[in-house]
Amino acid sequence: MFILPLLKIPQEVSVALSTDLKRKHEYPLDGLRVVKKERTLVRLEREWRALINTWEGLPEDILLQPGAVGHWSVRDVMAHIATWNEEAMKALPIILEGKPLPRYMGIDAFNAREQERKQHLSLEQVKRDVLVTYNKLTDYLQKVPENAFGSPRFTKRLRLDTIGHYREHATQIVAWRSEKGY
Repeated sequence: MFILPLLKIPQEVSVALSTDLKRKHEYPLDGLRVVKKERTLVRLEREWRALINTWEGLPEDILLQPGAVGHWSVRDVMAHIATWNEEAMKALPIILEGKPLPRYMGIDAFNAREQERKQHLSLEQVKRDVLVTYNKLTDYLQKVPENAFGSPRFTKRLRLDTIGHYREHATQIVAWRSEKGY
């Protein structure tokens, strides 16, 4: 094994390097956080577009047909996505305050309650809700400081409620459409 010899750096050079590094990197992650915020917002938009492309252009009777995702119709998935956009908007500020999040007491039960609560909404109302909640979420995220995107707790929750969630349901709807020939 080859070992590099240690270099002796004169004291005055060492102090100058140390001071320069501190000045340039006083907040060493800020630049990364800006990139991370931009990259996260681009990923969010990309996954959102992929999701809405799965239902754009489908006639109403297909959007209301059960079975797209489990027993849910595409309309039900839209309502579900709107719910989780709303949940992200509730949770992310709490996370930034460093407070604990409320418990759901079972995600499946929560999802079922929310589906029941939104069952009376028309397809047009659900379409509007999913777009409005996405726009509110992205408006909120634009205002969030860059350093929030360096928080694993913040980014994990954002990824679970949105980016990964959009991809999960887009994949399911694409598979359903392929199976049904839509």
